[in-house]
Amino acid sequence: MRIWANINPDLLLAAFLPALLFESAFSMEAHQIKKCMAQMLLLAGPGVLMSTFLLGTALKLTSPYDWNWETSLLLGGLLSATDPVAVVAVLKELGTSKKLSTIIEGESLMNDGVSVVVYQLFLQMVLGRSFNTGSILMFLSEVSLGAVALGLAFAIISLLWLGFTFNDTILEMTLTLAVSYIAFYTVQDALKYSGILTVTALGMFYAAFAKTTFKGDNRRSLHDFWEIVAYIANTIIFILSGVIIADGVLRHNVHFERHGTSWGFLLLLYFYVQMARAAVVGALYLLLRYFGYGLDFKEAIIIVWSGLRGAVSLSLALSVKRASDTAQPFLKPEVGTMFVFFTGGIVFLTLILNGSTTQFLLHALGMDNLSVTKLRMSNYARHEILNKTLEAFGDLKDDEELGPADWVTVKKYIT
Repeated sequence: MRIWANINPDLLLAAFLPALLFESAFSMEAHQIKKCMAQMLLLAGPGVLMSTFLLGTALKLTSPYDWNWETSLLLGGLLSATDPVAVVAVLKELGTSKKLSTIIEGESLMNDGVSVVVYQLFLQMVLGRSFNTGSILMFLSEVSLGAVALGLAFAIISLLWLGFTFNDTILEMTLTLAVSYIAFYTVQDALKYSGILTVTALGMFYAAFAKTTFKGDNRRSLHDFWEIVAYIANTIIFILSGVIIADGVLRHNVHFERHGTSWGFLLLLYFYVQMARAAVVGALYLLLRYFGYGLDFKEAIIIVWSGLRGAVSLSLALSVKRASDTAQPFLKPEVGTMFVFFTGGIVFLTLILNGSTTQFLLHALGMDNLSVTKLRMSNYARHEILNKTLEAFGDLKDDEELGPADWVTVKKYIT
């Protein structure tokens, strides 16, 4: 257990995150991506920056830890990465608006990448590096735009390679798995750009332009393969994160004795996270209504409530803790420990409170009801199925080989 507790958080990201990102992006529908792109970019770009500064300001002004602005904004940035797996699963299960699940899932993919870029910027500041306005803009543009361009390049090259294959499911699975990891490692480690944005761009390009490359049963097999890989990766990363938090944080009782309000401040921080999310969606609401398919007030409430935190935030907090072991006096070990404690607590609270109550919220807002169009289609389908069943019943009733069946009872069961 101790070996797993001391795992390198960068390895945790590199081993499991590319699979999660690619599967989520690849499973999206191309038409929905194009129509909802502006809304996703608004929430993932300006939305993440607003959330970072709102949370950072709240932490600086109210936390009992005497953190400077850079440290407060660092925690605010890594807490701005959303992971609404539970919410999206509920939306898909209930058959609610495809537009809404696309916006929430697409925003999560993009804001993970943006949050990592913001995290990298403020971590450099915490470690003593100075930035002016020009260098900040240059850093953000290089790390983000360069990562997206490289993701598109990897996608185009791999698709050209796939063009030379025909009906080879194993090769298609292997190639898509390999290119997602190679792209992530190349960009994240070698070039120091955002590997998350690279894999997100790669997966979305595949979703938009590559699905016709995979024919028939191969396409279904490929999706099943990626669902299994993503499920395993998500399960392992949460188990390991729980082990690391339990072993590396809860054993440090001295930090909690020094700050007896840590558990109470965790609840206050959860409130800050929800209020920051509501403020971001509220500030961008008019623009969100204007672009794409639009957005009504009920859908905006669900977007606010869908701001769960997950694997990316946990991994970034663990990276801060690892950096704090060797970055004194800029970053004390106590700060790294508290980062993991607060991030793990927010992940737990959003998953338990937000994730488990989403279905009730959808029901309270009347969003789990079928639309008029879907209800009409459902009734028509039921009518046609009943007609076909009765036709088959009539044919079977006249079949002498079936013998003296109780056809009155049979008809009761099928109508």
